[in-house]
Amino acid sequence: MVAMSTDLGMPPVLDAEAADRSVLLAAPRGYCAGVDRAVITVEKALDLYGAPVYVRKQIVHNKHVVSNLESRGAVFVEELGEVPEGATVVFSAHGVSPEVHKQAEERSLKTIDATCPLVTKVHHEARRFAREDYDILLIGHEGHEEVEGTSGEAPEHIHLVQSPEDVAGLDVRDPEKVAWLSQTTLSVDETMTIVDAIRERFPRLLDPPSDDICYATQNRQMAIKEISREADLVIVVGSGNSSNSVRLVEVALEAGAEAAYRVDDATEIDPAWLDGVRTVSVTSGASVPEDLVEGVLTYLAERGYPDARAVHTAEESLIFALPPELRRDLRAAQR
Repeated sequence: MVAMSTDLGMPPVLDAEAADRSVLLAAPRGYCAGVDRAVITVEKALDLYGAPVYVRKQIVHNKHVVSNLESRGAVFVEELGEVPEGATVVFSAHGVSPEVHKQAEERSLKTIDATCPLVTKVHHEARRFAREDYDILLIGHEGHEEVEGTSGEAPEHIHLVQSPEDVAGLDVRDPEKVAWLSQTTLSVDETMTIVDAIRERFPRLLDPPSDDICYATQNRQMAIKEISREADLVIVVGSGNSSNSVRLVEVALEAGAEAAYRVDDATEIDPAWLDGVRTVSVTSGASVPEDLVEGVLTYLAERGYPDARAVHTAEESLIFALPPELRRDLRAAQR
């Protein structure tokens, strides 16, 4: 059963029209355990080592998070060649390939690996399937950092599959030895559609030990489905390069929302979106700080929409430990 409760107490709206209006707020939403761990890793690295601390790629895909960390002394780079030899560098939550680790060693960089443990799990699976000489069909988006990192674990074995249409053109060595993996931030429904297409061509397809789509991605998609069915408008807070945020817009529309838009923050909301709208549903991607959601709710309240009702579809309590190299240095600093 879906429990509904009122939180985020805002001033009551007295406009008579508000009686016909409602705001539904997805729960869970926002930061997942992997993102929280990655952001805290950079913050603690800055406190411990001092600025600058270099970060390869965006630590997570949210421009506000990146900007805030930059203001504290983090320096974001695209490749390790931009990092001075011997400096400290953090690898983002999306993971890196073995080649990147090798480059860091060659440049004598002090590395802190903030890869989400759920992405690390996919890397382990890629290496295991490769050792067993399987062709690995990696479902994901070309150019995404997570796909590049996973592909780098077994480049001779991995084939990227972006859609069901890609399946017909796959050239594998042995149709009896094919396995699949996926980027962790995809749409669950879309991924399984691709898996079904793969299995139709390769009936002996081997599944990963567990679903690669991360728990947070699945929970946020389940929550947005619940609050989109009767929604006139869905607002997803998240950056444009955030795969899971973009997927939430698609899932909302597929679930029945009349309209759905992604915004980085409340300043990107078009007032025209609210014309004739009675029910607004709000959620946020897994890389989004809660204050950005609160800004959207304040925007709505100022335009006659009432307190948000939180729709709870799952509880999340998972916490990941900080990277071991950072924990070691933090313990040493306390002695």
